[in-house]
Amino acid sequence: MSVQERKERERAARERLIVATARELAEQQGWDAVTTRRLAERIEYSQPVLYSHFRGKREIIGAVALEGAAEMATALRAAASAANGPRARVTALARAYLDFAERNPAVYDAVFQLDGGLAFANEDTPEPLQDAFAALLESLAEVAGDGVHPALFTEVFWAALHGLATLTRAGRLPPGDAELRVELLVDRLTKS
Repeated sequence: MSVQERKERERAARERLIVATARELAEQQGWDAVTTRRLAERIEYSQPVLYSHFRGKREIIGAVALEGAAEMATALRAAASAANGPRARVTALARAYLDFAERNPAVYDAVFQLDGGLAFANEDTPEPLQDAFAALLESLAEVAGDGVHPALFTEVFWAALHGLATLTRAGRLPPGDAELRVELLVDRLTKS
């Protein structure tokens, strides 16, 4: 292995450490607790080393968002593949999405609510974000119905799930009815 290859491997490892540490700190204490100073202290590197990887917190949030979107896509596909039939797949997608949002609130915020400098819904949208949307679209296209564009149907489903996740987490929806909400959403969206 050349010196250059070793340096590149070490740089990649440092970058993964920064992202993992930011994510851990955000999940424990919220994104306000994630500062370049605290990250530098936790990873035991100087702030200039941190800035050699990311220009600031916004780019770190973006890196966490991309990682989280990839994880969400994997979870959605796993849930869909384990379900039999279109309605069961839609239900599994809804539950997997809401479960991901509940288990990873800081990551969910990085993907959908914080400014990580990422473009959505255009040609500059990074691949992990496109793939998370595609993971929904793959199963929802079959239930969209005649005359309904599958991507538009997927956007409405996604928006409904995002609303449920956000309002539940904010304490604005009673937690006891979470499963009933999923059933109602799936019933309405899977009618032929």
